[in-house]
Amino acid sequence: MGGFSVFDSMQRYQYEQIIHLYDHATGLKGITVIHNTTLGPALGGTRIWNYASEEEALTDCLRLARGMTFKSAAAGLNLGGGKTVLIGDASKLKSEAYFRALGRYVQSLNGRYITAEDVNTSTKDMGYVAMETDHVVGLEGKSGNPSPVTALGVFNGVKAGLFKKFGDADIEKYSFAVQGAGQTGYYLIGYLLEAGAKKIYFTELNPAHIERMKREHPEVVFVQPDEIYGQEVDVFSPCALGGSLNGDTIPRIKAPVIAGSANNALLDEEVHGKMIMDRGIIYCPDFVINAGGIINVYHEIKGYNRERALADAARIYDRLLDIFDIAEREHVPTQQAAKMFAEQRIEAVHQLQRTFIPR
Repeated sequence: MGGFSVFDSMQRYQYEQIIHLYDHATGLKGITVIHNTTLGPALGGTRIWNYASEEEALTDCLRLARGMTFKSAAAGLNLGGGKTVLIGDASKLKSEAYFRALGRYVQSLNGRYITAEDVNTSTKDMGYVAMETDHVVGLEGKSGNPSPVTALGVFNGVKAGLFKKFGDADIEKYSFAVQGAGQTGYYLIGYLLEAGAKKIYFTELNPAHIERMKREHPEVVFVQPDEIYGQEVDVFSPCALGGSLNGDTIPRIKAPVIAGSANNALLDEEVHGKMIMDRGIIYCPDFVINAGGIINVYHEIKGYNRERALADAARIYDRLLDIFDIAEREHVPTQQAAKMFAEQRIEAVHQLQRTFIPR
């Protein structure tokens, strides 16, 4: 892997376990990363992506697993962080046998890792996984598709960002640019429209998702992907893949609030978090604002009650206001403040238990 050292990365960011998966019969090939299980079993979805290299896949999985640790801790859940990435073209690989093979790998970890749906996987796929393991959530007939609840959390986070910036969270007064409208972005736009948003622009790469939005909500304006950053709006919502907030895009953003569902939206957390802060933009940290999905499936583990799950997702509003206060008090970017918020909880529990190892 050239200059990339797996063990150096594990030591620097305190990863517990990296597992490479390969099943000859089905073509399943991927990586599971368990970052931290201080608070409980690692939970994180399984995504399928046609990565350019194995190193790219591992780097993505490492970042995502670590982000799940912070997400669960900041959300007050008794869960650690993990993730699985499967390498290849989802349109060619997916089958019952493929996902049952994944389920057997998940089962072999004996409950240290719980999986769920993610990019290019669905509740139907997780049903096949569940044929081989109990350690899967987001199933049909239980909590189901987490995207609507993730979007509800983001919607409440958007309101927190607006309140912090303007002292008023009335959606009717504001305009929005949403990057990505496949799942969470699609539901977020629905919530914004229901609340009477003044104007919404969106961009998307998948032609089917573009056509769906134009058909269902013709009042939402499509713009080309590269044009979404420069829209004259109040809120920019990155709801696609990570890394969209970087040295090229941040100077082009005109919105005074950034609040979206994308994991690892900051390409470099330290550099680009500070760049956003220096521009006076309110940034809602990704792993806090997009925690609605994991809150939803966590309630499935406990015994699912949708009313309680939605109420917990709505508390993202108050949690973000607390994090904004920390950032202001400590003079740090909000992403750093959110990590401080999460790490304080992990450290407190760490005094009681170090890792989650079921018997």
